Amino acid sequence: MRNIILILLGVLLIVGAVLGSNYLIENNNKPKPVIEKVVSTVFVKEAKNDTVAILIPANGTLEAKNKLELFAEVQGLFQSSAQTFKAGQPFNKGQTLISINAAEFYASVQASKSEFINLVTSLMPDLRLDYPEAFPTWDSYLKSLKVDGSLPPLPEIKTDAVNYFITGRGVQASYYSIKNLEQRLGKYSIRAPFNGILTETLVTKGTLVRQGQKLGEYIDTSVFELELAIAKEFSDLLELNEEVSLAVPESDETYKGKVSRINGRIDPATQTIKVFVEVKNENQDLKEGMYLEAQLEARKQENAIEISRKLLVDENKVFVVKDTVLDLIKINPVYFAPNKVVIQGIPDGSKLVSKPIPGAYVGMLVKINEETNNQ
Repeated sequence: MRNIILILLGVLLIVGAVLGSNYLIENNNKPKPVIEKVVSTVFVKEAKNDTVAILIPANGTLEAKNKLELFAEVQGLFQSSAQTFKAGQPFNKGQTLISINAAEFYASVQASKSEFINLVTSLMPDLRLDYPEAFPTWDSYLKSLKVDGSLPPLPEIKTDAVNYFITGRGVQASYYSIKNLEQRLGKYSIRAPFNGILTETLVTKGTLVRQGQKLGEYIDTSVFELELAIAKEFSDLLELNEEVSLAVPESDETYKGKVSRINGRIDPATQTIKVFVEVKNENQDLKEGMYLEAQLEARKQENAIEISRKLLVDENKVFVVKDTVLDLIKINPVYFAPNKVVIQGIPDGSKLVSKPIPGAYVGMLVKINEETNNQ
């Protein structure tokens, strides 16, 4: 009986296993899901060839067009100034920047003038007797001489005899010697040649100034120059007085300048040419040393389109949409800028992809975005 029961249980287990496996197999045969085709949405713009201005990017720092480095040509104590002699102090044209004590030298000049007046006075008796025709002229000149004033020009000498007489007495030598002293006396005072501001000061009042010593720096803040280095291939495209757009990096501030000078020499190390752009400081917000970015118009390219460099494929192809699918067309890049490229070869009316498409390929199904895109 025991053996019969065990046999029956084995048969039942085998039958149950077979039935269970058949059930699992039948339930595992599910229908395969239908994969829907993915259609990407793209932004396009209608290609329209036009004249494109090719702009050359460059950058540099501003430098005052009119700059004066102050040096002492004489020696003495720094006595006074029309304004405080400190960096940042503005001066008007004609105001005294630095006045050096010249009392001792001034006294020697006065003494020389006095000797000159005595010399001319000693000529008068001989002129009256020997050269009466020249006497009135020299008499008037003698009366015009003042110790405290500048020496007036010598009278015009009309005859050789009078010239020999005047020269022999040493009048001309004495006159030019005093004029030289007057010129040197003027160097004890430095005046502002234009409206400007001190940007550097190296002395203060009471300082003993020595000959040849640098005293400071003075600039005109009304006009600046921007030095730019331009690639040599564009040197023949630049013109004097050409307008240049300037901008402060990471700012909305923009300025207008014009090409004032173009260097005639190419730097052999960098193969660039120096171009100087003049900028007027109308709002007084420009400062020397300010960093600016410039856009110089090199030339105008006919029948071209400017697009983003991100849209290029293999540097000479772009994607267009034809009948809801992507296609690649070959183009001719004319000029590469850091972020833009000027191209030719796209037929007018082509639907040019204006934003990069991840994983794009020829024949890819796409749907054009209905919104207008001007990029």
